[in-house]
Amino acid sequence: MALHPEAGKAAAEEQLINVAQLVSQYFSFHPDPTDPAQAVSFGTSGHRGTAANTTFTDTHIAAICQALAEYREHQQITGPLFIGKDTHALSEPAMITAIEVLSANNVNVVIQRADNASKGYTPTPVISRTIIRYNRGRTDAFADGIVITPSHNPPSDGGFKYNPPHGGPADSDVTKIIQQRANALIAAGNKDVKRLDLKTAMASDLVKEDDFMMDYIADLEKVVDMKAIAKAGLKLGTDPLGGAGVGYWQHIAEHYGLDITVVNPKVDPQFGFMRRDKDGKLRMDCSSAYAMAGLIELKDKFDLAWGNDPDFDRHGIVCPSGGLMNPNHYLAVAIDYLYRHRADWPASLKVGKTLVSSSMIDRVVNDMGRELAEMPVGFKWFVQGLSDSELGFAGEESAGGIFLQRNGETWATDKDGFIMCLLAAEILAVTGKDPGQHYAELTDKFGAPCYQRVDVAASLEEKDKLSAMDASVVTSESLAGEPITNVQTHAPGNNAAIGGVKVSTENGWFAARPSGTEQIYKIYAESFNGESHLQDLIKEAEELVAKIIK
Repeated sequence: MALHPEAGKAAAEEQLINVAQLVSQYFSFHPDPTDPAQAVSFGTSGHRGTAANTTFTDTHIAAICQALAEYREHQQITGPLFIGKDTHALSEPAMITAIEVLSANNVNVVIQRADNASKGYTPTPVISRTIIRYNRGRTDAFADGIVITPSHNPPSDGGFKYNPPHGGPADSDVTKIIQQRANALIAAGNKDVKRLDLKTAMASDLVKEDDFMMDYIADLEKVVDMKAIAKAGLKLGTDPLGGAGVGYWQHIAEHYGLDITVVNPKVDPQFGFMRRDKDGKLRMDCSSAYAMAGLIELKDKFDLAWGNDPDFDRHGIVCPSGGLMNPNHYLAVAIDYLYRHRADWPASLKVGKTLVSSSMIDRVVNDMGRELAEMPVGFKWFVQGLSDSELGFAGEESAGGIFLQRNGETWATDKDGFIMCLLAAEILAVTGKDPGQHYAELTDKFGAPCYQRVDVAASLEEKDKLSAMDASVVTSESLAGEPITNVQTHAPGNNAAIGGVKVSTENGWFAARPSGTEQIYKIYAESFNGESHLQDLIKEAEELVAKIIK
């Protein structure tokens, strides 16, 4: 994808969404049940779409919530259902739909109290942590949750994902049941969807407002050494990118005596304060140097800075030593630090990573004598290992990570951008070196890989062809001048299908797979032999994909 000439520059007036129009479309547009593109579809992280093209509407969310209520009843999940929303324009109307349908189905719903502290928004990791805390020690009446967010997607998008009682993203078996029932409801005109009007629902005993924020903040010292950060007196900066955790950082600073400056406290559903991403679009991607350009320009004012995406399950670490860290680089540093500095963690703890994350992680893990658990893309694959405290850390290439509490107990089972950012501060406080400096030391020891992801627009048909790939599509014995050592269509950590293919040599690899949330396919590649070798890997990967989807 060619770099847009306006990448990293301020948003243009003409690209800002019309919020009133988008919300009107959410309630007025109705999907065509015969069009697969307009169906409910749970990808790697819930159902996503936009009202503008009738892929995320009141009809969709009402059907999903009815299906979810029926699933809960069948599974005998009788505890409260915690709902959080982010700052996207479609999140508020989707919350209204959810409350109306779930309350009509006698589900006890708990939402964030809309006060000046939280501003009524709830980050993804806070919902996961709240579920874990509520269910710990229980034998029945378990709680579960919903997070209404399309993550870092553009301002026009909406998203809706379900977190069962284990606290993490629902697995494919669960989402398939909900998806199929929701689409059947839509096909029948949603006539079997139960619903109360919002005023009646809010006045009932079934909807409760509570504060998720302060309990979460008070627990942070269980997972990060907050005293070490405070003692070091670090000057820290953060740009919440207008996300759901915008009200959290000030209270974290006050609670633990930290010096944290929120450089941008604005919440704007148009996200008009954003810098434009590499393709010129507004995308709140904290792993993109273009989207994060505003904070990067301020890096020399802080000992360390960071940003998060709208639902705060991702992180972007900005170091004075080198600017925004590549997410893979920080994951390697975090793993190396945690497994050497958590004295109460058992030696048996594995390291979880996605199959398309950097092989630098493999080398770090091998050097420490730990066991690697490689999974397909999607954080749902790490939930069981985190719940059972078999994984000390789990991370994915797209700037998402989570780790256990300092005593080895489960913290949460979804990605947590807060603790990944605070861990960077702990690393600096304890070692005197920022994560960028630590990564430089890792490259001195293991080599410096070149990594790139290429996104290409793809139709549903093309995505289906790619997801059906098996090892037979690779007929060559060499890749970019090296003998092929492995062709994978299943992840070694759990033998689950990766929905694509990964081809490896001694010094490089590529993986090709369709996106589970966008109309694109992705090619990932990495080389320990330099940039030229990396481009050879990408070229051969593109040629392979072209043959498959033609």
